[in-house]
Amino acid sequence: MTLIVSPLRDVEMVVRFKRPSHLITLLDPHLMSEAPRFFPDRHLQIAVDDIWEPVEGKVAPDPGLVSRILDFGRGWNGQSPLLVHCLAGVSRSTATAYILACAHNPGLPEGDIANALRKASSSATPNPLLVRLADDMLGREGRMVDAVAAIGQGVYAYPGAPFELSLKP
Repeated sequence: MTLIVSPLRDVEMVVRFKRPSHLITLLDPHLMSEAPRFFPDRHLQIAVDDIWEPVEGKVAPDPGLVSRILDFGRGWNGQSPLLVHCLAGVSRSTATAYILACAHNPGLPEGDIANALRKASSSATPNPLLVRLADDMLGREGRMVDAVAAIGQGVYAYPGAPFELSLKP
């Protein structure tokens, strides 16, 4: 299975050259009009701010949002890549890719998946709120949270560069 993470600016190029079968867009609510228009029946669009804890006036990740990601991920068979993007390709999208990788690979240790994420991208900084919510929903007992904390914050990049997270179950 291959998950591709990209900033918004590179989505069209990634779709053209990598030919993903599914797409997840995570953008601030006021930027949703910028969302790409590929795969209407295989494109999950989520309006959410890139915040790591609830902030008044912002749309924070919540269990319903994570449920939507997990449900959408169940409809992806892993034969072709799944593309996840946010504005910068650093926080929301890397968290979503990590969540889907954990969900699709229940037998792989969370730390191995987090280390593969870090190896694929030095700037990956998964949104810890998204990871914590998914950890609870997947019954990972804090292991996803601990694994992401262990790889630490990525090097600063704005925006990040597209990358692939490939795992073999």
